Amino acid sequence: MSERRARPPAKHPRKPAWRRTAAPAPPPSARPPAVPPAAVSPESAGPAGVVRAAVYRDGVRVSSPATLADTYRELRTQPSGMAWIGLARPTEDELLSLAAEFGLHPLAVEDAMEAHQRPKLERYGDTLFVVLRAARYLDAPEEVDFGELHVFVGPDFLITVRHGAAPGLSAVRRRMEETPELLRLGPEAVLYAILDAVVDGYAPVVEGVQNDIDEIETEVFGGAPEVSRRIYELSREMVEFQRATRPLVGMLHGLIAGFSKYGTDEELQRYLRDVADHVTHISERVDSFRQALADILTVNATLVTQQQNAEMRALAEAGFEQNEEIKKISAWAAILFAPTLVGTVYGMNFRHMPELHWSFGYPLSVALMAAVCVSLYVVFKRRGWL
Repeated sequence: MSERRARPPAKHPRKPAWRRTAAPAPPPSARPPAVPPAAVSPESAGPAGVVRAAVYRDGVRVSSPATLADTYRELRTQPSGMAWIGLARPTEDELLSLAAEFGLHPLAVEDAMEAHQRPKLERYGDTLFVVLRAARYLDAPEEVDFGELHVFVGPDFLITVRHGAAPGLSAVRRRMEETPELLRLGPEAVLYAILDAVVDGYAPVVEGVQNDIDEIETEVFGGAPEVSRRIYELSREMVEFQRATRPLVGMLHGLIAGFSKYGTDEELQRYLRDVADHVTHISERVDSFRQALADILTVNATLVTQQQNAEMRALAEAGFEQNEEIKKISAWAAILFAPTLVGTVYGMNFRHMPELHWSFGYPLSVALMAAVCVSLYVVFKRRGWL
């Protein structure tokens, strides 16, 4: 375990960590037996203020307090002990109690009370405050669900505050209790395990998103009508995913940069570097997903435009053909109108009409009708109407 650093005395009744270590250790027979991993209750998302607390010494659980007050009392009786407190959507009173007991900074406590924080890492004296965005892929609705986790890391305590269903930390607690040599390294080791669990949880999300992108590509070239909406919704999820993963790269590099200053264990340094490598890979994949979705959206818009142009071209061709038919009909109607007009005029039964008794009247009218029809036919033929 790395050497603990003395923090300024907080305004609360609990003795500081460096003074508690001077208290006499209870005899082995008086210590509560370690709890086996099978007895660890799962940290499922429950009602607000559900607490999962444990006190560890030398990598072994020595007590499982039921309340925060019991946790404080147990930690005071354990020299070189470490408290791991897990809260799911805690109440304000619980956070204020933790702040008073462990001397948490008011700004960090305020952030922990409110969800919707961006991933970040801040140091207040000898306490680290870490905000993480976990993610999980939901198969049924084919969407990404995000959760938020706030972590306080001190010399002898680690507090997790969860907002949302993800991530579940029961597996992290089991893993650490099954590897006491890692848990013995202290709160920083637990922080590593939490970071590793959050980053590992990104892998199924990446696989699910990759499958969605493959399906979207098929739908785009298949002409699915709702594919644009699906691209847009997945793009928004990738923006959130990018906001969750990209800050982790800088956060882990900041932790790595402080290894020598804060005396981080060499083995723990290797683990954190491995997590940093995974985060970098995930962040690059998310960036590539967002770019791919932007390209797919552009291709889809191009295909939709081409389809609309083809439909408009087809309508234009249909209109042109219809116009040609109308021209033909109009031309023949005009040709037939001329003899009809002449016949109609001379079909009137007036007694005193000229040419009615003229012997050349009929041949002349027929010749006139034929001449007009031929003339109109020639005109329309030259104009391409016939």
